Amino acid sequence: MTPNVRRPLVSGNWKMNHDHIEALHTVRDLGLRLKPADVENVTVSVHPPFTDLRTVQTLVEGESLPISLGAQHCSDLDSGALTGEVSPVMLARLATSYVIVGHSERRQVFSMTDECVGSTLRAVVRNKMTPICCVGETAEERERGKTEAVIERQLTAAMDGLSSEEIATVVVAYEPIWAIGSGDPASTVDAEDAASFIRSVLVQQSDVSAGERVRVLYGGSVNAENAGEFAAEEDIDGVLVGGASLDAKTFADIVRAVGACYRS
Repeated sequence: MTPNVRRPLVSGNWKMNHDHIEALHTVRDLGLRLKPADVENVTVSVHPPFTDLRTVQTLVEGESLPISLGAQHCSDLDSGALTGEVSPVMLARLATSYVIVGHSERRQVFSMTDECVGSTLRAVVRNKMTPICCVGETAEERERGKTEAVIERQLTAAMDGLSSEEIATVVVAYEPIWAIGSGDPASTVDAEDAASFIRSVLVQQSDVSAGERVRVLYGGSVNAENAGEFAAEEDIDGVLVGGASLDAKTFADIVRAVGACYRS
């Protein structure tokens, strides 16, 4: 792969882990471990719980760490009577760069529909942040040969109403639900096939130029041993990491493994 055609992204989704004190120590440790060469060709984002965002923002900005701030979810509305929700405007004011949209846990546990994913994604774009849109099939859907149909349905709803230029700025994460937290990741062949299909759908929804500029990540039981194998695939531009991102050393090793794929 030609270096820097699509700048790879390594994102750490902490889910409901690490309070603000633990977040402080983890991000500071990560910042110390990441050397300039490690992030020369790779963007790194961490996605802590909402209660940690201000702490992480202050640390990253105060110590000029090579880390972008990310959130795990937001409302599709800028304000309103929505107890417990967080506005994309609030995230933008905290210098949040990336927001995960439509993670399978939001879809399955919190009943987030395809239409809600689309409206949330548009809210993130409207507030000048980059959405990481998650798509992927269940084990049952995979067994029935429905992987591509599920991905296409999810992408169509997610990108509805976006211009080609806006689509080009979106990050898409292929996260097969059966692989998340299972310790049994997709094969690199299956992940590349899905990433290639995702790109083909985006080309149809926008144009060739926009579709080729979208970064596609793989997520699902990513670790330091397999991250580089996924990133080496032609249509995979990084990884969305779950549990392995909670440990600074392990996450730094993943960043280095991905970065090694893009050094000339």
